[in-house]
Amino acid sequence: MIKVKINYKDNFVNGFKISGHANYDEHGKDIVCASVSSIVITSINMALSLDETSVKASDKSGLIETNVLKQDEIINKVFVNMINMLEELEKDYSKNIKIIKE
Repeated sequence: MIKVKINYKDNFVNGFKISGHANYDEHGKDIVCASVSSIVITSINMALSLDETSVKASDKSGLIETNVLKQDEIINKVFVNMINMLEELEKDYSKNIKIIKE
């Protein structure tokens, strides 16, 4: 199962950690893993294109850790949108992805 842990500070997304594997299908054919990766990487890249100092992210073999360094309305909307898309995915694949808000 993919676990998405989201941290908030003063109603802003402060960071998130994504770990695990969906195990929906075999490696290379797993649409849930591919969807999560696409949503998350696109969101991080969008935030960085708006402000290259807005976020710090690391990807270590299946673990993505991100700290949002800029508490800004536009950057926050990028990550709120990411969370909304992940929540939609969770509705359809609840056995494969879990979102935890802290």
